[in-house]
Amino acid sequence: MNRRRDPRVPLTAVSGLGAAAVAAVLIAGVGASVVVAVAGAVTGLLAVVSLVLASSRVAPGQRRRAAAWRWLEAGSVTWLAGIGLRPVADGTPFVLTFADLLLLFSSLLLMIGCAFTAKPPPYSRGVVRQVTDAFLTAASIFAVAWVWFLAPIFHGVDDATTIFSTLALPVVCLLAACAVAPALIGSRAADRSIGLAGVGVLGAITVAEFATAAARLDGDPPPLVATLVAPAAFLLLAAVPWIQGRTRRRPLPAAMTAVIPLSLVAVATLAVAFHAFTGGRDRFLPGLGAAIVLVLIGRLILLVIETAGMRRLVDVGERQLRRLAENTGDVVLMCDHEGVIREIGSSVRKTYGYRPADLVGRPLVDYIHPEDVPGVQALLRRLDNDGEVLERHESCRIACRVRASDGTWRPTESVATRHVRTEDLVLVTVRDVSDQVALRNQVTHLTFHDGVTGLPNRAYFEERAREVLARPGGGRAAVIFLDLDGFTGVNDSVGHASGDYLLGQAARRLRAAVRADDTLARWGGDEFAVLLEGGASSGADAQTAIDLADRLVRAVSSEPFRVADRDMPLTASVGVAFAEDGMPAGDLLRNADVAMSRAKELGGRRVEVFAAHMHADVVRRLELAADLQRALHEKQFAVEYQPVVDLATSRVTAVEALVRWWRGGAFVPPEQFLGPAEDTGLIVPLSEWILKEACREVAGWRESSWDIGLSLNLSARQITAPRFVETVSEALADSGLPASALTLEVIEEMLVEDAEDTVAKLSELRALGVRLAIDDFGTGYASLAFLRQLPVDMIKIDPSFVSGLGRDETLTLLTRTIVRLGHDLGLIVVAEGIERPEQLELLREMGCTRGQGYLVARPMAARGVDHLMHTTLQNTA
Repeated sequence: MNRRRDPRVPLTAVSGLGAAAVAAVLIAGVGASVVVAVAGAVTGLLAVVSLVLASSRVAPGQRRRAAAWRWLEAGSVTWLAGIGLRPVADGTPFVLTFADLLLLFSSLLLMIGCAFTAKPPPYSRGVVRQVTDAFLTAASIFAVAWVWFLAPIFHGVDDATTIFSTLALPVVCLLAACAVAPALIGSRAADRSIGLAGVGVLGAITVAEFATAAARLDGDPPPLVATLVAPAAFLLLAAVPWIQGRTRRRPLPAAMTAVIPLSLVAVATLAVAFHAFTGGRDRFLPGLGAAIVLVLIGRLILLVIETAGMRRLVDVGERQLRRLAENTGDVVLMCDHEGVIREIGSSVRKTYGYRPADLVGRPLVDYIHPEDVPGVQALLRRLDNDGEVLERHESCRIACRVRASDGTWRPTESVATRHVRTEDLVLVTVRDVSDQVALRNQVTHLTFHDGVTGLPNRAYFEERAREVLARPGGGRAAVIFLDLDGFTGVNDSVGHASGDYLLGQAARRLRAAVRADDTLARWGGDEFAVLLEGGASSGADAQTAIDLADRLVRAVSSEPFRVADRDMPLTASVGVAFAEDGMPAGDLLRNADVAMSRAKELGGRRVEVFAAHMHADVVRRLELAADLQRALHEKQFAVEYQPVVDLATSRVTAVEALVRWWRGGAFVPPEQFLGPAEDTGLIVPLSEWILKEACREVAGWRESSWDIGLSLNLSARQITAPRFVETVSEALADSGLPASALTLEVIEEMLVEDAEDTVAKLSELRALGVRLAIDDFGTGYASLAFLRQLPVDMIKIDPSFVSGLGRDETLTLLTRTIVRLGHDLGLIVVAEGIERPEQLELLREMGCTRGQGYLVARPMAARGVDHLMHTTLQNTA
C-alpha cells in the first residue's frame, strides 16, 4: 500500500493533533470560548481534509458531485476561520462581529454544497414553492423556539435593532438549513448522506448560535455543551464521506416531505395559542404570525393555480391519449363492473361498423364470442374485487373475439384497467388484430405447405408420420413415394416456371387418386409422398396400398400434361414401404425412398415394394463408393488395352483403353463399379487419370515408329465437368501424343441428354484435332440426326448386332445396312464383340474395315502391348 495515498494517514494526523490541542486547552483551564474555538478549529480542519481527500477520488465526468465537494470544503474552511477568530472578536464592542459574518457566510456556502448533493426532482416544484416552504419551516421552528426558550430571555429588551442583530446569525443558519432539508429528505441521489450531514451541520450551528446569542444578551459565556454541538457535527461530516456507501436508506415519499412544512405550522400555531392562553404577551409574535398567514395564503393560491393547471394537463393528456388510441385503430371504451358500456370512442364505427350511440347502455358480452364470455366476466370480477390491482394501477390483458356489424368474428387484444378518477368504471382499449392473426396463419401455412402445389410439405409429412407411428396401431401404416420420370427434361425444355405449373397439375391428379384420410405431400423437387394410416396389418390392407400405388402411376401417365402449348408425356416411379411395430418414422420414409429409387433404376413407370435386400444394396453401393475413393487415392486401378485391327490386313491400328480395379488382389468387374463411380462423381478424376496414363503409354509406343492410335470412352459426368476440354488438351501436351491419334467415344444417349452443351464441347475437341466416335451405334433413337450435327469420324457397331451375324437374318441385314451407311457418309466403321470366325468373315464380306473382340485380341496390360508391338514391327520389316 502506498502510504502517501492512504486517506487514513492525514486524517489520523489531524485527529491526533486536534485531540492533543483540545487536551492541552482543557488542562490549562482556559475559558469556554477558547475551548470551543480549539475544538471547532480541529473538527473544521478534519472536515476540510476529509472532504479534500474525498473530492480527489471523484470521477472526471461527475461535475455535480465535484461542485458539491468544493462548496462544502469552502464552507468548512470559512467556518474554521470564523470559529477560530471568535475569541478575539468577542472583545470588540459590536454585537455582530466580523467573526460572526464569516460564520454567516460559511452557512450560505454549506447550504449551496448541500443543494448540489440533492438530485433534482423529475418534476420541479418551482422556486416560489421552495422559498415559501423554507420560510414556513424556519418561521414555525423560530416561533416554537421563541415561545419556549427565547421569549423569557428577550423579555426585557425593547430595542428591536439589538434583537435583530443578536439573532441574525442563527436565523440565517436556520433559513439555510430549512431551504435544503426538504430536497435532501426526498432525494435519491448517491450523495444524499453527505448532504444530510451538511444539513446536520447547519442545524448544529443554528443551535449553537442561538445559545451564543442568548449568552451575549445576558453577558455570560455560552453553555459549553451547546457550543460543542457544531464541532461534533463537523466531526460527523468528516466521517460520512468514508461510510456513506455502506448503508442505503429509502428517501421519504414526496407527499410526506410536502406535509412537513404544514405540520410545523400547526405545531407553531398550537405553541403560540398556548402562549397567549397562559397570558403571555409578545409584540413580535403577531407580526410573525401575520407573515406566516400571508405566506400560507400565498401558498394556497399557488396550490390552487397549480392544481388547476395540473387538471388541465390531465384533461389534455387524456384527450390526447384517446385521440392517439383512436388514430391507431384502437377502440377506447368505459364500462362498469357489470360489463355495461357507459362510453365508447368514435373509432368503433370505422373498425366494427357500429354507431357509438347504439352501443352505450348495452352489455359488453352481447358482442363477445360465447366461448370467450367467461374469461371477460372473470376479468371484470377481478377488477372489482382485487384491491391490489387498484392500488398499483395494474392492467389486465385478454384476447377475445368481437362480433362486427357484418356478423363476422374479429380476433382482438384488449387491455383493461380501473379508471383513475372513478373506481366504478373500467377503462378498456380494444385492438383489432385480424390482420396479424391472418398473417400468422399464413406463415404457419407456408411453414408446413408447399408454395407451388399447395400440398403439405416435407416438414409436415415427417411430423405427421411420427405422430401416426407413435400412437397405438401405428404399425399398420404405409408410405408411398412417387417420382416423376423425365421431369428434368421439362425444366430444360420449357423452363422452371412451366415446370412448376406441371407440378401443380400433377398434384391435382394425385390428390384426386388418394383417399380423403390419406396424407399427400410434396416431398421435394418432382417427388411426392403419401401416408396411409391403416396400411399393412393384413394382406388386404397391403393390397390396398399397392392398388393405390398403381392408381398413382396411371394418374400420371394416363394422358400428357399440357404445358406451354405442348403435350408433355410423363411416367412415374413408385416405391411402397410398410411400417412395423416400433419402427422409427425415419426408417419407414427411407425404405419408401429406396423402393422408389429401385423402381427408377428398373426403367420407371412401375411400382416396387421395399424388401430388405434393397437397403442392403444401397449400403453396399455406399461402401463401394467409399472403397472407390480410397482406391483412387491408393492407386489400385490399372489400364488394359484391347487392340483394334484392320480386318483386311489384321494389322493393329489402335488400342482401346479399359480400366481395371484390383481390390485386395481380387478383380472387380467394371459393370460393378463404373455405375457407382458415375453416381458419386468419382468417374471424373478416374477418367482423367486413365486419359493421362493411356496418352503417355501410346505416345511411347509411337516413338518406336509404331503408328497406333488410342480410343477412350467418355462418361456423361466427364463431359459436363467444367474443365473437360482443358483436361484433354493438357493430357495431349504433357504426353506429346498428337491430337489426331486420340479418338474419344460417346454413346448415343449422351448426345440426347443435354445435347446442346455436349455437342458444343465435342466440337471444341474436334477443333483441336481429336477424332470422335459414336459407341454402341444402332441402339439409340437419335443417331442419324446427330451424325449430321456432329463431325464424327467413326461409328462402332454395338456387339448385340455382331453377335447375331450368321444366325439371325434381321441382325445380319441391320449390320450390313450400318456398314453401308458408314461408307456412304465417309466414316470408319468398327465392329465390336467379334468372337466367332463366321462373324469375322461376314464383316469382311460386308466391307467393314476394322474390328475388335476376343477372337481378334483380348484386353491386355501394357507389357502385352509391348510384345505385340515388337511382333508387328518384325513382321512389317
